Amino acid sequence: MRFEKQHIATFLAILFHLSGLIGILFTPYKDWFIQNTPLNLGLMALLLIWTQEGKNVSFFLFFALAFLVGMGSEMIGVHTGHLFGNYRYGTVLGPNFNEVPWLIGLNWFVVIFCSSAVMQQVHDWFKNKIEKDGFHLPPRVAALSLVIDGALLATFFDWLMEPVAMQLGFWQWAGPDIPLFNYACWFLISLALLMALRWFRFPKANHFAVHLLIIQTLFFLALRTLL
Repeated sequence: MRFEKQHIATFLAILFHLSGLIGILFTPYKDWFIQNTPLNLGLMALLLIWTQEGKNVSFFLFFALAFLVGMGSEMIGVHTGHLFGNYRYGTVLGPNFNEVPWLIGLNWFVVIFCSSAVMQQVHDWFKNKIEKDGFHLPPRVAALSLVIDGALLATFFDWLMEPVAMQLGFWQWAGPDIPLFNYACWFLISLALLMALRWFRFPKANHFAVHLLIIQTLFFLALRTLL
């Protein structure tokens, strides 16, 4: 059953992102595909939850934490500029609360969880490799490396997405350039959430989460290159 879920979810993720990429870049229905972004983002989050093994109270508590922290930090950013910088959301991402689309909170969970899953897999591979050579990383060093690398990956994903999101009307910055302060905030908030994630007791490995982040990275890379 796990095998089937992972493959079905990955197929759907590829299908939706490839269709969106073709629709935005090569058809006269660009606006229709952009306006249906909420459908894509919502479906990916549902697939991520569907494929998660060992779903328990802790998993949904972390989901709630990531969602609320994401929404709260974005509301502070939108209304004060004290986080991320001065920016405003458009209407593309759908219904909002206090000028922040609900999907943004969902997206924070997806990016953080997927970044954690990717780095967990990378670290497991690296750990197995060095242990075969007789080396051992101290547990605290390994744990610290895992959360820092995950936060860097989440921040890189935001950096990749930012210019595309502006062109598609997801949000707009007050100035012509994306401030470095935005990426500093992304790193620190991601770091805090990834540190919190370690305290929640549920299986952290999710192969679809790894596939989803790769698919979304290629999607935004293609759009950033070709738009």
